[in-house]
Amino acid sequence: MKKTTFKLLTLTLLLAGFSACKDKAKNSTSTSEESGEVVVNVKKENFLTASLVEPITIVSKEMSDGTTADCYKIVASGTPSEHEMGPWCPDNISDDASKGGVWAVDGELYDIDGEFIKNLGNLLGDDTWMLYDKETGEITKTKTKDECNDAANPNVGEEYKNYCVECLPSYVTGMSHTYYIPVTPKKAEKAYKFLKGHPGGGPNDGERPERPKDGERPAGPPPGENSTAPSNRGIAFNGVVFNAPAPVDAILSAYTIAPFDDAGGHINLHEGYHYHAATGVSKKIAQDDNHAPMIGYAMDGYPIYANTDADGNEATDLDESRGHYDEIRGYHYHVDKAGSNNFIDGLRGVYAL
Repeated sequence: MKKTTFKLLTLTLLLAGFSACKDKAKNSTSTSEESGEVVVNVKKENFLTASLVEPITIVSKEMSDGTTADCYKIVASGTPSEHEMGPWCPDNISDDASKGGVWAVDGELYDIDGEFIKNLGNLLGDDTWMLYDKETGEITKTKTKDECNDAANPNVGEEYKNYCVECLPSYVTGMSHTYYIPVTPKKAEKAYKFLKGHPGGGPNDGERPERPKDGERPAGPPPGENSTAPSNRGIAFNGVVFNAPAPVDAILSAYTIAPFDDAGGHINLHEGYHYHAATGVSKKIAQDDNHAPMIGYAMDGYPIYANTDADGNEATDLDESRGHYDEIRGYHYHVDKAGSNNFIDGLRGVYAL
């Protein structure tokens, strides 16, 4: 009996040790045999567990280059656990910036306060804009779930002209999203580009794209094709997705605005809460060498960092995807300016289909 117990104990310890080594390997830094470059694996510990619906697991997935790879399965609630959502539209033109969110105009991010709403026509050079009652100062905005749905519709009706569109968290309770990110990033033969007209829209698409159905993710291109990347750019550490650019031109052409909150996010009924700008509010991981902080992962597993470093300087050697390489972080991205309504311009690595 003692020998049997000893053997079982030894086997258990060996298995535990193997499992621990395997888990450690998944979170290590390695060197690519092909390029000799440093490759940094995704660290699941960076994600905030309070924002997840279930623990992160590893599954095998087909990749965009036709291979299969281990991927982290991330099931997120879409609700940030480290910051509040909103506000978006202020109530009155007397309200200050604390009562509203932000909005991008010509590459600049503006606070949505009462003065912004009051002077919107001057800013945009069109006196048709009138989002408030001249007598009371009350701002015209969506106030129900149905109004949110109608005003955010690709074919928004004339009745929502001169509206501030505000969709509230209470409209999308119980929603969850599943994402797959490769544990070990792998460079594709050439970069996948985000093109205008892809699901999710582009900054100048000219019309609002059709929304995916609840729980659906836009499909990627057939294996081996590098024409387009998936609509979602990446995921913040709180499980909120970095989405494609909001169709700002279409929104403005309907004489509506759909503000982001101070964290760069807003809500629609199909996708829930999602980001269109990186404003530094969500969780970030500071670097020891003055480098910009890390804010999440792209869909190909490469890390995403803020736009500027600790001194406020932007990287000047970014490639067509807004990425570059260093020996500490390996290949990684830097997001665009917050007012650009954009994160990154493509995926340099393969991603899960």
